Amino acid sequence: MDNTRNRKLGNRYLILTLLILLFIGCKEEPKTKLVEEELAAVEIPKELYEFGFKLNDFVVKRDTIKKGDSFGEILERNRIGYPKIFHIAEKAKDSFDIRRLQIGKPYTLLCSKDSLELPKCFIYQPNLEEYVVINFHDSIHTYTSRKPIKYVEKIATGIINNNISQTLEEQGLSQRLAYKMADEIYAWTIDFRRLQKGDRFKVIYTDKYIDDTIYTGVHNIKAAFFEHNSEPFYAFEFETDSVKGIVDYFNDEAKNLRRAFLKAPVKFKRISSRYNLKRRIAVYGYKVRPHKGTDFAAAIGTPIMATANGTVTESKRRGGNGNYVKIRHNATYETQYLHMSKRKAKVGQFVKQGDVIGWVGMTGNTGGPHVCYRFWKNGRQVDPFKQKLPEAKPISDSLKVKYLDFIKPIKTQLDAIPFEESKSEETLNNNLVTLNH
Repeated sequence: MDNTRNRKLGNRYLILTLLILLFIGCKEEPKTKLVEEELAAVEIPKELYEFGFKLNDFVVKRDTIKKGDSFGEILERNRIGYPKIFHIAEKAKDSFDIRRLQIGKPYTLLCSKDSLELPKCFIYQPNLEEYVVINFHDSIHTYTSRKPIKYVEKIATGIINNNISQTLEEQGLSQRLAYKMADEIYAWTIDFRRLQKGDRFKVIYTDKYIDDTIYTGVHNIKAAFFEHNSEPFYAFEFETDSVKGIVDYFNDEAKNLRRAFLKAPVKFKRISSRYNLKRRIAVYGYKVRPHKGTDFAAAIGTPIMATANGTVTESKRRGGNGNYVKIRHNATYETQYLHMSKRKAKVGQFVKQGDVIGWVGMTGNTGGPHVCYRFWKNGRQVDPFKQKLPEAKPISDSLKVKYLDFIKPIKTQLDAIPFEESKSEETLNNNLVTLNH
């Protein structure tokens, strides 16, 4: 009896154990925990191009020419041997004189992307636009090129409270606009020293950029409107001679706004001594020492401009005149520019009004930096400020119709610009004009 009971209990325990094991086996398997791995963002290097090269392919080293630097010394410092330097210089000399490297000018070395970082190319920038490439990566070749230039058309308006310079400055605009309007466009029609409060202007002009980022200033004024003493003055730029590249400003009736001569050969001028045939000077015992020129004081290096179109007849250094240039404009008029630090114009060269012919200096007999401007009429030196100077060449009848058609849409655009005292500048119609040189 007891044995039978024990067997039954044993079976029950066995069944219970099996049921427990079956229950455990049927339980839901624990879910696998998913670990999200954060992917690291890999930034792909932006492809950079300059001077016609992909800069990512090189180690780029930039510097400026220092005192004592030469082409050979720069390469030698960067582990190029003199035999190879001599070979490069010989190959390059027909295209570029390596002795012309100027202190302060930037240069770039494109070097190999390895532990040696040996130069493969030398690039020299004589100015913001031009660059000279001496490439000796495989074969040796030298050439001069220019950076891409972009011209951006903009507008500006203003209402005069004091003077035009202050009006432009308050709006963060270039003072070059003031100079161009006062001395290049309206010099003979509006006296900018006597502007009235409430006079107002609007102008369409072009800014110049190199490589999209380097701002080099106002390139030109396309059209302007100036209201002075309630009288309107329009001005439109128009090329009258495509061969010589002569550009003038005319009003809305095709009348030339300029005179044949600029009022002065330098910008931002101050007259330090006028034409005076009875001048007496203390250092000469107050004897009469006629002064047959007009002295415009300016800092050394200030550009000196031809005051009218003409042909250079003299460009030399002589006695008290120092460095000077003389220009014949026609059968009646000649001008002369004395005491230059350096001359640019050459004998026989045709120069246009506003072209730079040299730079202010102190050569010859002079007590300070200035340009002595001399003016001849029929072979006799006269005071240019007392002459009834001729107007600039009028537009020809054949061009007048073309001009009036040309300015019609520009005048419409100019008239549509509202006067806003706080207005500074804006891009017109997102017009970006890029010229590659």
